[in-house]
Amino acid sequence: MPYLSLNPIAGVALLAALAAYPALAQNRLEAGRQLFNQAAVPACALCHTLKDANAAGEIGPNLDELKPDASRVEKAVRNGIGQMPPFKDLSDAQIKALGEYVAAATSGAK
Repeated sequence: MPYLSLNPIAGVALLAALAAYPALAQNRLEAGRQLFNQAAVPACALCHTLKDANAAGEIGPNLDELKPDASRVEKAVRNGIGQMPPFKDLSDAQIKALGEYVAAATSGAK
């Protein structure tokens, strides 16, 4: 049976990257939480309820009840929906982090 052979330097780099993955994912979720609470303008927390973010907004849907997946959040942030405007000032990476955070916080991740 063939096996994967890496030179020692590549093997160490691969192990380091794999070990850092949980930290990178956690940093992305923290960035999403910060965007939700204050960095997005207007902040998502002003309108939406999300227990993980200590947010009790009453204008938009309660995200804890809605449990959207990341792609649904990203689409709403990019395009707007109902009274919610599109967030044109956010980068693709910020929108992705925000979607991942809300999905993880509400168990809406699929």
